[in-house]
Formats: sequence, C-alpha cells, structure tokens
Amino acid sequence: MDRSAAPAAPRVPPRPTAAARGTSTSTSPEETRSIGRALGAAARPGTFVALIGPLGAGKTVLAKGIAQGLGVISVVNSPTFVLMNEHPGRLPFYHVDAYRLNDPEEALAAGLLDDRQAGGVTVVEWADRLGDWLPEERLELELAPDGLGDRRILAWQAFGAAHEQLASTLAAATKPARAEQ
Repeated sequence: MDRSAAPAAPRVPPRPTAAARGTSTSTSPEETRSIGRALGAAARPGTFVALIGPLGAGKTVLAKGIAQGLGVISVVNSPTFVLMNEHPGRLPFYHVDAYRLNDPEEALAAGLLDDRQAGGVTVVEWADRLGDWLPEERLELELAPDGLGDRRILAWQAFGAAHEQLASTLAAATKPARAEQ
C-alpha cells in the first residue's frame, strides 16, 4: 500500500477545549432574565454568546436580559423572520436567530456573522445550527427545561480567556448545580 500521499485534512476543525464549564439552574423567567442582565453588564466588545435549547427553553428571555445589562432600551424580540436585529446600548447588541437557517453557510451569505460584531456583543439563538461557523472564542449556554414549570438547567462552556471571565460572572449570578474550572 502506497503511504506516500498524505491523508486529506479533516473537513471539520477540532473542537476547542473549554476554559471553564459548569451547570446552573434558574427557577423562573425573571431569574433567567436576571442572569442575562449580569452577563450583559459584564460583557466586553467581541463577546459572543451562543444559546442552544429547544423551543420555550428561555433563549429569548436570556437574550432580553443581556440586552438590559447592556443598557438597550429598544424592544428586544426574537428576530426569527429577519434573522438579526441590531440595538444600540453601552455596546452594540447584535441579536441573531438561526432557527430558520437550512445550512450554516446561509449565516455568512446573509451577513449574520461579520467583523462589525467585534465592537459589540453578539447573541445567537439556535447557535447549534451554525455548526463550525461559530467563533472559537465564545460563551456557549444550553438551556433545558427541567420537569414541569419554569425551572431550567443552564449548562455552559466558555472558550477563550475573555469568555472564561464572563463565565465567572455567570457562575456568580446563578445557583450552581456544578461548576468546573
């Protein structure tokens, strides 16, 4: 067997290693919004928050809290049909909803991920639909209903030093179920 030809490089880059991870809980939409406010208040230019979870998990509630923490005063709704809304605040707030995307490359074609977001805070609902187009440095939050009622489990991973600091804010603002550094 001829081994002189190098194997093709993998199409999917290796997943970055999380700098911090943990699991927290929220018992109400108000608490979820409060967690978001703490994240928005601590956010810096270039912050990228990837929200993952089923319909009704609280992604938009968390995004509204982040907007409040940034001082956004305009109405923040899920941009399902327009894909992205930009709101002025302490930092520009880019709210993206990837639910209607059929392919991750549609996000680039639609201009949903670009360099202007480096000066603001980007929150992407349904971020798992972006696949490998997610930036290496990000705070990834998966929200999941926990039984009946409003209780939610928030499993988070921080990639990169800036997002690790943001994860510390998240850990301090929540009831930790489990946090790892």
